[in-house]
Amino acid sequence: MNELLTFALIGLGTGAINVILATGLVMVYRGSGIINFAQGGLAILGAYTVFELRTVYEASFAVALVTAVVLVAAVGVAVHFLVMRPLRAAGPMSRVIATLGVLTIVTQVIILKYGAEQRTVPLPLPSDAVEVRSGVIVGEQNLYLAGIAVVLIVALTLLSEKTRIGHALSAAAEDPRAAAALGWSPDLLASLTWGLGGALAGLAGALFPATSTGFMSVTQMSVLIIGGLSTALLGQFRSFPLVLVGGLLIGVAQSLATRYVDQTGFADAIPFLIIIVVLIVRGRGLPVRGSATDRLPRVGNGRLRPVVLVPVVAGGLAFLALAAPESWFPALIVSMTFAIVGLSVLVLTGYAGQLSFAQFAIGGVGAFVAGRLVAARDWPLEAALPTGVLVATLVGLLFGLPALRTRGVNLAVVTFGLGFALFQLLFSNSSYTGGAEQTQINEPTLFGIDIDPITHADHYTILCFVTLVALAIMVANLRRGRAGRRLLAVRTNERAAAAAGVSVFQGKLYAFTLAAAIAGIGGVLLGFSYSTIVYQQLFRPDASISLLVLVVIGGSGYVFGPMIGALLAAGGVAVLPFGDAATNGESEIIAYLPLATGILLLATLLLNQHGIVDRMSAMTTAALGRLRRTDDATGPVADAPDDERQQMTVPPLVLEIEGLTQQFGGFMALSDVSLSLRPGEVVGLLGPNGAGKTTLIDAVSGFNRITRGRVSLGEDDITTWSPHRRSRAGVTRSFQSLELFDDLTVEENLLVASDKHDARAYVTDLVRPGRPVMSDTVVAAVTELRLAGLLGRHPVELSYGDRRLVAIARAVAGRPSVLLLDEPAAGLDTTERLELGHLIRRLADDWGIAVLLIEHDVPMVLRTADRVVVLDFGRIIAEGTPEAIKHNAAVHAAYLGHSAQSESESV
Repeated sequence: MNELLTFALIGLGTGAINVILATGLVMVYRGSGIINFAQGGLAILGAYTVFELRTVYEASFAVALVTAVVLVAAVGVAVHFLVMRPLRAAGPMSRVIATLGVLTIVTQVIILKYGAEQRTVPLPLPSDAVEVRSGVIVGEQNLYLAGIAVVLIVALTLLSEKTRIGHALSAAAEDPRAAAALGWSPDLLASLTWGLGGALAGLAGALFPATSTGFMSVTQMSVLIIGGLSTALLGQFRSFPLVLVGGLLIGVAQSLATRYVDQTGFADAIPFLIIIVVLIVRGRGLPVRGSATDRLPRVGNGRLRPVVLVPVVAGGLAFLALAAPESWFPALIVSMTFAIVGLSVLVLTGYAGQLSFAQFAIGGVGAFVAGRLVAARDWPLEAALPTGVLVATLVGLLFGLPALRTRGVNLAVVTFGLGFALFQLLFSNSSYTGGAEQTQINEPTLFGIDIDPITHADHYTILCFVTLVALAIMVANLRRGRAGRRLLAVRTNERAAAAAGVSVFQGKLYAFTLAAAIAGIGGVLLGFSYSTIVYQQLFRPDASISLLVLVVIGGSGYVFGPMIGALLAAGGVAVLPFGDAATNGESEIIAYLPLATGILLLATLLLNQHGIVDRMSAMTTAALGRLRRTDDATGPVADAPDDERQQMTVPPLVLEIEGLTQQFGGFMALSDVSLSLRPGEVVGLLGPNGAGKTTLIDAVSGFNRITRGRVSLGEDDITTWSPHRRSRAGVTRSFQSLELFDDLTVEENLLVASDKHDARAYVTDLVRPGRPVMSDTVVAAVTELRLAGLLGRHPVELSYGDRRLVAIARAVAGRPSVLLLDEPAAGLDTTERLELGHLIRRLADDWGIAVLLIEHDVPMVLRTADRVVVLDFGRIIAEGTPEAIKHNAAVHAAYLGHSAQSESESV
């Protein structure tokens, strides 16, 4: 028992550092809504500032501590004004990636000045042994650190709850606009919290040597962010008392694991294992504001031009086989393998919008399995390589499971933790990686060809080149195919994707699986490019971050983005202009390359967050446009006169809603609502704001799990069906806020809804995506709504009225039997409303669609509908013909607000 208590008390020191770091993370989040991945780097800056002042200038610890805290606080404020403020219009994902740039710059500056080796520093706190009780002896620094953490949390809690500025910060954490309405500048609050966050990071860094017996290094301190993130998560990024309890418990758990768990790396992996458990228990992600409006980098069209591709590939092969200097091969191999793993980032982040910090770790799994099979089991490479890729794919699938419950920045935290845990438990364990000799690869051959990277580096380089080209073509094919459109729909708007018939879960898991397979191939090629695979060095957790940085610089939405970014990989092609010394690692240029990439990342995000390739593409397009003087914005379909419009029919199915009740906690949004929608009939749904109209559409389309009741379509009970399954069965909807896929053209928006939803496309599109063909339903919808001239344009380029029409066209593109329209006339002028009313009647009369029309324009509803249903406080208070509703006293009292006679005259 005494031993257990001793190690628990020892853990208080580490736990206190977790608490101090986490409070800084919470402060930054409360003020600006950003999860600051640079917090650990700022702590390192604080630690080395104290080291410099105490060892070089012989300052007292008190002076060094105050100086470090003030300096790092100033850096935090500078980060806000120089980086985060200019990026305030960017999405949360871009701002989080910017913190990675800050992290890279800070850590690389420190490494350049002090090196990465471990240093001995004066202890910041007394460290004499203290006997807490008989048989329980611990270093007193642990008790001091715990006391500092407690005092800090009490002070911040009082600041938050008892002061005016604390109330403003709390309001900003919930709603920045509310804080602004109360007279507080969001910019002031953000700069204040970035300063406080920096100060707390500086304090944590200055105190860190107390937990490491006076030793520190950049590598050793780089893992601090892990404990801080997990602690902030347990505090839900807002509760300081929960941060205190959570941080100390994590420290205690790590200390006990060090003593009682005989597994290398398990103690270091505990914080993120806690993250996974919390996510599973909570069933939701980390609290990140603004994810619904995240602006993602632009995506290329994936078009391949054989007239350009074939000569380039042939020229590349000829150069590698006949002309490339032998000294270039190592750098080429590094850049090409980085580019291959970068293609996995393109699929996952660029196409599917899932931010992963674990792609290099997944690549390491492929290299680990293949390497161990070759080295320890004498497997041929022809069998080991696909086995390694297969295992990496399965691991990627497992990593994708959290994506079903979280997304964006939240997912980045989770995948970073999973990758770190994998590194600690597997790659850092020499008993798994081959012991002191590691994993040695002797004279590898592939299909009888010697590809030893030492003796036949040209063969190995050509193998990497061919693999890179093949995978790049597959990823480009994916973008142009049905599967690519599905992924982009999921990336842009998951609700709208599901409403268009796309399985969001299937799409996410496919993206993770395919990305893992690509990363596995890149990892195997990188690992086997060395005669001895040292997993702990090649597949470090920060390698995934460096990879993401490089891909973002190149352009995370373009196939060439990873290739451009990979040129800057450490030891890659970027060092070739500086001679053989740089290529062989003997030049200082390699040391400055990571710093340059960090600076370039911030410059890219500030100037053009879409990356270098996007800028090059825009310049090329503009130049070609000036030469051609043509406008290719029009699509392949011309508007047709009314008498030539194609007449469509849909399967005649009746939608029945029986006793539908929707309750949210103690609030009854809908109560015992029953109605039917019959083919060729327009049913208007009226009611004041808050009556439950949109809630009814959400329930019928599957976005809400109803409390009681039944929904049926034809003979099928669809009450428990998912939204995408209901859409495929014939129930589609529009949204009040349109929710179009802005990353796709108008034509692609319509194709997403009309494409076949077979799983086969996820495989066949990689090889042969085919040309997109608009179905007769889409052609009819385009003609009916006069959208032919807009097909090649993106929704953001259209007027609001045209965007409304595109939303309706997408809803009918899948040939639905039932169409649910949620305020389709909002924002339209009188003429446009009249035309919309005529269109809705044609959809019912000519196509046979059953239409439910929600609209605040009462005269339009009464002109258009066959029947009208009126909701008030979630209950149906009237139902009948438009004429009957006009003169219904209950309706006037609840909604119309004036006499039946005046309403009749207005209509």
